Amino acid sequence: MTPIAPEHAVALAAVLFLLGLIGVLVRRNAIFVLMSLEIMINATGLAFVAAGAAWGQPDGQVMFLFILSMAAAEVSVGLALVLRMYSRFKTLDTDAADTMRG
Repeated sequence: MTPIAPEHAVALAAVLFLLGLIGVLVRRNAIFVLMSLEIMINATGLAFVAAGAAWGQPDGQVMFLFILSMAAAEVSVGLALVLRMYSRFKTLDTDAADTMRG
């Protein structure tokens, strides 16, 4: 089995991060924005693992475990905000939630 070059893994992480960033900037549905954030977080974890493999250190995998736990917390808080936004505005459009009330 041929190992993957670290440059290819970092390039894949960069492409995934850019796709997630485009999804965050372009989409208006809150669920799609959360999924795009998850793609960006996973791309960052992939970059850490690739860098750790390139240097021969397990630090990248340890950081990936922290990234996974942070992603789990982001999902729980994000879904709670989405449920609250839907119950208040009856839509998942992020533009509907930009009204400020005192």
